[in-house]
Amino acid sequence: MFKRDWDRRTCAKRGHTTYAPAEPELAARLHAATALGDAWRCLRCGDFALGAPHGSGPAGDAPLVPRGKALRDLFILRFLAVERVLRGLLIIVMAWAVWKFSNSQDAVHRVFDENLTVFKPVTDHFHWDLDHAPIVETIRKTFDAKKSTLLIVAGALLAYALIEIVEAVGLWLNKRWAEYLTVVATAAFLPLEGYELSHHVSAVKVCTLLLNIAAVLWIMLSKRLFGLRGGVVAFEAERHSASLLEVEQAAGAVPHPGHGAHARS
Repeated sequence: MFKRDWDRRTCAKRGHTTYAPAEPELAARLHAATALGDAWRCLRCGDFALGAPHGSGPAGDAPLVPRGKALRDLFILRFLAVERVLRGLLIIVMAWAVWKFSNSQDAVHRVFDENLTVFKPVTDHFHWDLDHAPIVETIRKTFDAKKSTLLIVAGALLAYALIEIVEAVGLWLNKRWAEYLTVVATAAFLPLEGYELSHHVSAVKVCTLLLNIAAVLWIMLSKRLFGLRGGVVAFEAERHSASLLEVEQAAGAVPHPGHGAHARS
């Protein structure tokens, strides 16, 4: 079964990340002299890349380069970040619409009532009481809302949109605080989404609810939030261990210097 190599795929797009450790024995294993010049082993995909290393220093200070599972996790986080940005922009448009409506509420009300009469002959023919239709009553209740109430709604929508955008930026940058914010903010709205779904079922609402539940559970478990799976201590230990292993694993089994070496584009 074909398995996508995220490490090499990422290196193909962004380029390799090489590092020259200060420890001579490690540096000798990471370095290869080729007919085309010096080559250093990439800390992400393990291939040799021609040219000077991107960094140098003690092995413990080697950059933490996401690879394997960590790289896949970062991809998922950035997918969620894009979804948050799109949702935030949509909510900003909704907030603007509510604010705009609050400033011309009476005019919109008159236009609605005037155009509603156009549909009356058709609805009367089918014996449908248009004046008491649920959707019409809902719209009229909105017209009766106070301007101050509409401004509060617009402000609340704008604040929610800003939270979504802040979440998106933090998730894209792989920040731990953003993971906590995403879990708390998303979980807080799950009861409301469930309540809306109980009144009106739609494919979009069901998919949104399932996506949010899956996102909350995945982030909590995979990122060890709120003390789960050892909490922040285990999470930081895992990160630190991975940082050291980037050099150790790359130096453990080096193929022949002439095999797989290639120039950087």
